[in-house]
Amino acid sequence: MLGLPRSTEFNKRIPKQKFYEHLAGTAALKRFFAEQIKTVYWRNKIAVTTMNIAAGTAVTEIEVFEIRLNQPQIDENVLRQIDKVIPYPILFLLEYEGKYKVAIGYKEAAAAGSKAFAIMRYYYTDWLPLDEMPVKLEGLNIDVIYENFVRQVATDQLQINDKDSIKHAIEKEEKRRRLKKQMSALQNKIRKEKQLNRQIKLNEELKKILKMLEESC
Repeated sequence: MLGLPRSTEFNKRIPKQKFYEHLAGTAALKRFFAEQIKTVYWRNKIAVTTMNIAAGTAVTEIEVFEIRLNQPQIDENVLRQIDKVIPYPILFLLEYEGKYKVAIGYKEAAAAGSKAFAIMRYYYTDWLPLDEMPVKLEGLNIDVIYENFVRQVATDQLQINDKDSIKHAIEKEEKRRRLKKQMSALQNKIRKEKQLNRQIKLNEELKKILKMLEESC
């Protein structure tokens, strides 16, 4: 699958109950999990034990999960819950009525030496035939392979240059997102504000945010 080496194939069906055992979310999350997911397959394991590549510093292995869906949407919190259970980065291959979409989150240890992981953000491809997926294995060690997976999936959703690491690019994008949210909130306040002196002060704050946005590009 995805042109990955046969040596990485695992092809094991994972009962949904395995994930239910670890569900600590709301009733809504449990309902999403039950209603949206038909079956889960552990398709591939990319590691030094399954192919001739060097070990990574931050990433020791990458899993490929195929999730067959009952509908064309999946709540992102469902992916996040699965990611919490598995202590390695996951490339999700979502399937619905013969079309596929890849989803991947930038996953890193919450703290040095910690077994807990945090997902900064998820990225998705469009729905495509499997043989048109823009995802392929590139790199000589697992860290690079993982970063390249994120680059390939996030290419239209993230401003990445050759000098940036994925982590740095995502942190910059998150900063821009927060600044845009602050800017929108300030613009709403300015429109509603009746006092001139207060409008002037809010406009000064808005200019600072606009300048920070320009500097972050």
